Amino acid sequence: MTGHRHNDPAARRVIFWRHGRTAWNHGGMFQGQEDIPLDATGRRQASRAAGLLAQRHPARIVSSDLSRAADTAHALAAITGLKVRLDKRFRETAAGAWQGLTFAEIDERFPEDNAAWRGGDPLVRAGGAENREEVGRRMSEATLEAVEDLAAGQTLVVVSHGGAIRAGLAALMGLPSTTWGALAGVSNCHWSLLDEQVRTPEALYSWQLREHNVGLGSFPAEPIEG
Repeated sequence: MTGHRHNDPAARRVIFWRHGRTAWNHGGMFQGQEDIPLDATGRRQASRAAGLLAQRHPARIVSSDLSRAADTAHALAAITGLKVRLDKRFRETAAGAWQGLTFAEIDERFPEDNAAWRGGDPLVRAGGAENREEVGRRMSEATLEAVEDLAAGQTLVVVSHGGAIRAGLAALMGLPSTTWGALAGVSNCHWSLLDEQVRTPEALYSWQLREHNVGLGSFPAEPIEG
């Protein structure tokens, strides 16, 4: 297997950055594609984390069009001077009947589907809507389009949501969908970083995970989806 050395300056990079906290995150509710804004804590998180990510010198910022992600992205744009491109393909998992319910309520009302979801089944539909494989496909497609014309060594920041980021990471790394649950979730305003690998006929993968769930240690962990 051929790949870049650690921290190869020629590698293009993608940073997946989860939005700051919302009231629904704090209340343990499944947000899905409901457009829930950042709360005061989430706005502070976005501002503090943006200062760290600006030091990575991103070349481009793309974001989910849901306000909690877009407002987080604009905190970084305000420091870097970059524009934010919105793309609905970076939205969280569409969760149908589960949206707005707490995780305890989902478990009570939809025990079989929720057990399969929590067990990592990639084909179970959250609330009857979208499954993880579908989320992974749209996330990876949108990310590859956004990074396609970046120069060697440049960094793309994708601002998205907990469940969508995990599916996108796994899909880009080519992991079998039945193993995606092995990736831990991403806390509010934390991020994960992928390096592009050398493309040769022998290469078994194109992207490698270099950092996962990185951020200011004082941020509390919140539910994965949202």
